[in-house]
Parts: sequence; structure tokens; C-alpha cells
Amino acid sequence: MTDSLLTVDQAAARLGTTARFPRRLIAERRIAFVRVGSHVRIKESALVAYIEGNTVQPIRRRSRLGRAA
Repeated sequence: MTDSLLTVDQAAARLGTTARFPRRLIAERRIAFVRVGSHVRIKESALVAYIEGNTVQPIRRRSRLGRAA
């Protein structure tokens, strides 16, 4: 299986942000990236791992019986 290399603009589109956000992630070394000559690419799997690693799960609370919300 080959892992696609995404440009910064493509990664930003998948994240729903501007290109500045993935560039900042790269500069802060918060996401894995590949340098191809003078170009920077992000592996699709690295982007998925970043999203999964920063996904916050909802808190499940036990309901109080007999009380209204």
C-alpha cells in the first residue's frame, strides 16, 4: 500500500483550515512531514494520525434518576 504525499494546501483543505495551520504544525514539529527537495509534503497517514491523536472524546455522564435536565 502506498501512502499519498499531500501538499500543504491539500492538507489544509482536509483539515478545513488555511495553509498557515499545517505550516505551523510543521514548524513546531507537531506533525510528521517529508522534505522533497525544497518542498514539504505530509503523508496522508501522518495527517490521519494527527487527527486521531487530537480527537477529544465526549464525557459520558450517568443520568440522575428522577431529575429533569
